[in-house]
Amino acid sequence: MVSLMYRGLLLVLWVSSTSCASICSSRGVSSCQKCLAVSPTCAWCSQEDYGKGASRCDTKSALENNGCLPDYIEYPISEINFSANQPLSNKGSGGEAAKITQISPQKIELYLRPDDSKVFTVQVRQVEDYPVDIYYLMDLSYSMRDDLANIQTLGTKLADRMYKVTSNLHIGFGAFVDKPMSPYMFTSPEDIANPCNNIDTTCLPTFGYKHVLALTNEVERFNEEVGKQSVSRNHDAPEGGFDAVMQAAVCDERIGWRNESSHLLVFTTDARTHIALDGRLAGIVQPNDGHCHLGADNHYTLSTTLDYPSIGLMTEKLSQKNINLVFAVTIEVLDLYRKYGDLIPGATVGKLSEDSSNIIQLIVESYEKIRSKVELEVRDLPEELSLSFNATCTNNEVIPGLKSCSGLKIGDTVSFSIEAKLRGCPEERVKTFTIKPVGFKDTLTVTVHFQCDCQCQENDVPDSDACNKGNGTLSCGICQCHPGWLGPHCECSEEEYDPTQQDRCTQNEKGSICSRRGECVCGQCVCHNNDFGKVWGKFCECDDFSCLRFKGEMCSGHGQCNCGDCICESDWTGDYCNCTTRTDMCMSSSGLLCSGRGQCVCGKCDCTQPGSYGDTCEKCPTCPDACTFKKGCVECKKFERGPWFEEEALCKRICRDEIVSVAELVDNGEDAVNCTYIDENDCVVRFQYHEDSSGKSVLYIINEAECPDGPDILVVLMMVIGAILLIGLVALLIWKFLITIHDRREFAKFEEERAKAKWDTAHNPLYKSATSTFTNVRYRANSE
Repeated sequence: MVSLMYRGLLLVLWVSSTSCASICSSRGVSSCQKCLAVSPTCAWCSQEDYGKGASRCDTKSALENNGCLPDYIEYPISEINFSANQPLSNKGSGGEAAKITQISPQKIELYLRPDDSKVFTVQVRQVEDYPVDIYYLMDLSYSMRDDLANIQTLGTKLADRMYKVTSNLHIGFGAFVDKPMSPYMFTSPEDIANPCNNIDTTCLPTFGYKHVLALTNEVERFNEEVGKQSVSRNHDAPEGGFDAVMQAAVCDERIGWRNESSHLLVFTTDARTHIALDGRLAGIVQPNDGHCHLGADNHYTLSTTLDYPSIGLMTEKLSQKNINLVFAVTIEVLDLYRKYGDLIPGATVGKLSEDSSNIIQLIVESYEKIRSKVELEVRDLPEELSLSFNATCTNNEVIPGLKSCSGLKIGDTVSFSIEAKLRGCPEERVKTFTIKPVGFKDTLTVTVHFQCDCQCQENDVPDSDACNKGNGTLSCGICQCHPGWLGPHCECSEEEYDPTQQDRCTQNEKGSICSRRGECVCGQCVCHNNDFGKVWGKFCECDDFSCLRFKGEMCSGHGQCNCGDCICESDWTGDYCNCTTRTDMCMSSSGLLCSGRGQCVCGKCDCTQPGSYGDTCEKCPTCPDACTFKKGCVECKKFERGPWFEEEALCKRICRDEIVSVAELVDNGEDAVNCTYIDENDCVVRFQYHEDSSGKSVLYIINEAECPDGPDILVVLMMVIGAILLIGLVALLIWKFLITIHDRREFAKFEEERAKAKWDTAHNPLYKSATSTFTNVRYRANSE
């Protein structure tokens, strides 16, 4: 046991000493090109008489300290140059269209070394009064007959609504049914001429797609052309709408899409649509080629030859043409098209009424939703390059890991910090990719120059005399020996093996030769090839496969193994590189990290508020409801008070809602919540919280709170006096009432006692009448 602990301690000390050494010199690389690939900090000395025993691959400062002259140091630096950086435009009108700029910069030159990265910032602005092209693509199957009548004045009404957001509107029209062949259509001669024959009405023959009106600013022409249309009918339930979407996207010259405009392709239907491989039902096996096939009559000519397009091909073409697809569909197929919308960047989905009466509202809402979001997409990214995004949307708050912003207003400017990191060297040393906002014409073109080569390689001397009379090529200061020769100057032949030179292949006296992972040839270790990875070092002591593993992957698949240590990628940390520093997976739909109820630890939310749970702590039955939570936002943003207002950063981070003052609250549908609370002044505050499908939230607040009127002092005084008098009068009456009762009781008692007496009041037995004695002094009795 003690022996195992001792060995473990030695292993820890060995790993620690190895990791402290320079990663450049520890690799034991044998060429300038390999040196540059080790680390962005590595440099190479091509000086022929460079110090003996010192590694030519080391940090720049170490090479200079060891005597390498600056002119012989190969140390390319990653840098970035802005080739085109025009400022963002403010409006889309009032000037030449070519001058409208919605993304900045426009061209970048990146010079990157392997494993190095550079960060650049991209700004995007949805300019005001930007031109808009709307192409209305309608399902003209028989079930849409009532819808056709309602859109015959669509052009005028839509123009009136859209002129509030743009003064430059073009509108066009196209229609579709399905492929005109069995089993998609009725095939009897009578039904081919009139598919509605069996329902005693007349309609057009089945057609795949026809382009009716090119994009124009003459809205009356739109009304006229729509008024000329009639419905048709097909046999099966699904329609061929995606055929029409593809042709409307790729036939840009015929449709009239303008370069400097927002492109909206409005797709209306009440049925499902066929997708790729459904053409096999009719024997069509040729895939859709994604090209324009409109004939002279503006009909799709290869409808019966090419299969329906796939979602991937359609997405690619829509993205290339900068077209935003708007699905306006009835409730029966709403869920299906929502799934399609999730697969197509920039697509929106709205519920169409049975007769298309709400189509204008859907188009306007879809346009506002599109303009309220900016999402970046990357095209033709080299596989050797990786990008990571940080978004700064509103309130100047940086949200890591996001490449989109929502809830924006027209004219808002957002920025994205993008880190480009090079992971390898391709054969082609210059490659180009583009970054563009979804649905925008504007793009950022990034040209990457892979700094994988050394300038000193241009001066290589084949069969140089310095390499033992031609036994190697002198390249960047060292000899690259021909097969069969070894040594600094190719002076040792593998055939002239001398066992006495093996003492130079061990790290110490007790050490094993070449760490038992190589052979000692001419006093140098030639490391064995290993199926697990690369072995290197002067004594074959290092490898790139003996690092810690997590879930079976070395360094969790997020780092490189260097002599026993995991060197993690920029977004990962920990001994195993298994803990991500990104927080995008912790971001809730409300834009708060872990819904404001926890902390993001290794890319997962650790819910700290009691009762909260879920991937982003979004579920919390015992937490305050929306009204209670949004009350703090109303207080800090509208009335500028409360605890959140005192912490300005907290208010900006939590409250991203748009504040709108209104005279009264209106019904905004099931997504709106009416709230009421009493503030510190005992005033009743009423507001409405509304969040639409795009994630944009609005707080509609009534302008003035309902506060109780102040008391009238005179009335209060009179009431107090009246109350006192009333109380006194009541007390006096009570006293009088009690005295009266008391007197009556005493009188009654007296009467009772008198009634019980046994004597008459006229003959009082106690009464003694007075006795009078009279003496006559003159009277003398006869004494004789």
